[in-house]
This record gives sequence, structure tokens and C-alpha cells, in this order.
Amino acid sequence: MQNLIQLSSRIHRPNTFLIRLVGVFFLLWVFTFLFTSDRTNWLIENLLVILLTPMVVFILSAWGLQRATYYFLFTFATLHVIGSQYAYASVPFGIWLQDTFHLLRNPYDRMVHFSFGFLIAFPLQDIIKQKFKVDGWRQYIMPIEIILSLSAFFELIEWFIGGVLMPNCEKTYVGTQGDIWDAQKDMAMALLGACLIMWIVSRIHISKKRAAISAASI
Repeated sequence: MQNLIQLSSRIHRPNTFLIRLVGVFFLLWVFTFLFTSDRTNWLIENLLVILLTPMVVFILSAWGLQRATYYFLFTFATLHVIGSQYAYASVPFGIWLQDTFHLLRNPYDRMVHFSFGFLIAFPLQDIIKQKFKVDGWRQYIMPIEIILSLSAFFELIEWFIGGVLMPNCEKTYVGTQGDIWDAQKDMAMALLGACLIMWIVSRIHISKKRAAISAASI
């Protein structure tokens, strides 16, 4: 009962920082919709965003996680909606990278898949540790496993929408850019991003523990 009372008080307590982030993201979201050249693709790309955003905002409001978690989620969501505005393959920054470094394809979608692992694994670790009381090496391994599972699930969604429901949108929505191993490489980038951020977080935690032990022994 006490836990329910605490949860209720957190929900009703306004989180001005979260409200500002959601407001900025909403304005960006509307901007990308108004100025995209392919609104059908934009809607498909943002379907999960539309469905999941209310739930994510509710969880963040109720659980009161680290502020860094808000930044990480906001950054990934921003990268995604920018990609959806240009159907990913035509993002100007990616085109600039492609021309500058003579790449075979626009790398922006690969960057976002890497960012999915890098920017979402940390919030997952925060939730796993703070709310489910998982500690030790499991708090770093579980986010990596979840990221890889979600990445594979999203690739299945891409196939189902682009290959079954709306085959006429396959070229813009799936966006393989001629790479037959696109799905596997996308998952690999997400896995790499998740492994990297969990390694960084684990090193930070170990350093803090060693510093605390050294301070206590003085």
C-alpha cells in the first residue's frame, strides 16, 4: 500500500524537465511531419513512436530515473524522427558523409541502429538496476540481450510491413540500399552500441566503487 501511495505521488508531481523534453520533441516531430517528402513513409516509421511515447512518458514520470536516461531516450528519438523525415536513405548529413568519405551507401541508418544500442541500453540498465534490483554483471548483460532481441524484432516488423502488408513501400521503408545483409548489419551495429555503452558504464561503476573503498580506508 505504501508503494502505491509513493507511486501515485510521483505521478502527480510535475516533472518539469521531462515536460520540456517532451515539448521539444513534439515540436520536432510536427516539423518533420510537415516538411517530409513522403508522409506515408513518415507515418510507417513513426507508428511505434506514436504507440510507445505515452507509455514511456508515464514510466519516466512514475519511476523517477536518472536524468541521463531522459537525455539518452530524447537523443535517440530525435535521431529517429530526423531519419523518418528523409526516409533515412536521403538524410543530408548521411549524404555528406557518403560523398566526403566515398562510401557505397548513406550511413545514417547504420548510425541510428548503433545509437539504438548505445542510447537505449543505458536506460534499460537504469531500469533493471533501480527498479528490479538486479546487480552485478547481470545488470550489464541483460540490456545487451534485450537490445539484440528488440533489434531482431524490429527487423521482422520491417519485413512484415515492407514485404507483406505494403510491398509498394519496401524501397523507402526497409531501405536496404542494395545490401542483401542489411538486416544482419543493422543488428550487429545495435549490438556493438549496446556492448560499448555497457562496457563504459561498468568501468565507471567499478571506478566509483574503488574510489569509495579507498576513501573509506583512509
